[in-house]
This record gives sequence, C-alpha cells and structure tokens, in this order.
Amino acid sequence: MAMMIRELAAQTGVPAKTIRYYESIGLLPRPKRATNNYRQYAAVDIERLRFIASLRSLGFSLDDVAELLAARDRGIAPCQRVLDAIVNRLSEIERRIADLLTLRDSLQQLHSEGAMLPLDDVRGEHCVCYLLKTYRESGQITIQKGEFFNE
Repeated sequence: MAMMIRELAAQTGVPAKTIRYYESIGLLPRPKRATNNYRQYAAVDIERLRFIASLRSLGFSLDDVAELLAARDRGIAPCQRVLDAIVNRLSEIERRIADLLTLRDSLQQLHSEGAMLPLDDVRGEHCVCYLLKTYRESGQITIQKGEFFNE
C-alpha cells in the first residue's frame, strides 16, 4: 500500500516539509516515485517517522537520531544506545534545571535589590541599571550600605 506525503504527514503528525527535510539529511530513505514523480511511502516509513518524531519531541538531537537509526539499519538493536541517550539527556536536563534555578535566584535578588533603588536615575548610576551593569563582572548582586545613598 503506497501513500503520498500528505497521507504520511497525517498519520504521523509530522509536516510534509519536515518529512522532506528528514529525507534530505538521510534520516528517512528516499522514497520511490510514482510515474507522476510523486513520493510514495510504505507502512515501514510510518514506523520510522514516528520513532524519529518521538525522539525529537523528547529533545534528542538530529545526530542522536541518526546514530540510533544507523544502528537499526545495520541490524543492531539500538536499545542500549537509547537507554544511554536517555541517561545523557536526563543529565543535560538536570544541568539546565540547575542553571535555570540559579538564574531565577539571581533575577529574584536583582528585583528585590533594584526595587529599593530610585526609579528616576536616567544615567543609571544609582538604580537597578547599575546593578545590571555590574552583575556580569561580579556574578552576584550586592548592595553595600551607603553605596547608593549618602547614609
């Protein structure tokens, strides 16, 4: 049973443009062509495309997907590689979460400190803008008593 690209797209939820891209980079084999030069896909293409789409939706890179598919194509079960890739992906996500939590804490501190400063400092020398300018150098937000005010 041959199907056209729009049918493959409908059955997998992958846009036709993305299917063509996956073909161009070798994730999907080049399909057979009908006499009118339309692409013709088989049921095996549905399974392969669903596998690719699932991996991509979980954030796996195109290189990861290509590696897993290449193993399958060589007749090697990619199951251990999939598990290893999941562990790597989890580690990456944990690092990103830690980075985002650190960023959140920095932004909360910046907001708290900045909210206590004047809001009308056009030159940015005694307001939250000063904190932004110096944050990158210091990596932290600290206001010393008397730093902005003559106390």
